[in-house]
Amino acid sequence: MNQAQNRLLEHLWEQYPQLLPQKQNLLDAFSLLCVCFSTQHKVLTCGNGGSAADSEHIVGELMKGFLLKRPLERDQIRSLRAAGCGEPEQFAAGLQQGLPAISLVSQSALMTAFLNDVQPDMVFAQQAFAYGCPGDVLLALSTSGNSANVVNAALAAKAKGMEIIAFTGERESRLSAVSSVTFRVPAAETYRIQEYHLPLYHALCGLTELELFRE
Repeated sequence: MNQAQNRLLEHLWEQYPQLLPQKQNLLDAFSLLCVCFSTQHKVLTCGNGGSAADSEHIVGELMKGFLLKRPLERDQIRSLRAAGCGEPEQFAAGLQQGLPAISLVSQSALMTAFLNDVQPDMVFAQQAFAYGCPGDVLLALSTSGNSANVVNAALAAKAKGMEIIAFTGERESRLSAVSSVTFRVPAAETYRIQEYHLPLYHALCGLTELELFRE
């Protein structure tokens, strides 16, 4: 851990001491994401309701600068010049390095067609099976841990050789049983669970960014 990462963790435990039992899970999930992105793989996210919003939120933190600016590197700017950009430095100033992530809740045309034509509780599984590759990671959010469409996504992802990081409530669940890492936060009410999920995935995104885009 570098100094910035240690400060981030200290702030997390100070603000949310009840999440301290999640420390090893956070470190394990961080390791999975670092391996995923450093080997040119991607993250998929899914959830329902508020967890669908969290899925979108996570993608937003990964695909652009979160705690850092992430400017393009010299070789990336040279590739812009080779692609025919007349002013590659200016073009590059409008871009940031991203960590590839796709929210499975965003594909409205695909989702509504699949819901109508095939089977509603397989809508995320279809995408995980089509997008997923060995080395990718699925971030699956379900406050109960038993949402059928999220569990099915995890099963499809596992079949494709993906790692699964789950965010659930305090109880054991179908999702925790198939996941590589499960954040079982200390709450049973849906809104409280979601309130705990946010600082954890913010910390996860922040740790990963600070590792892969060191200032």
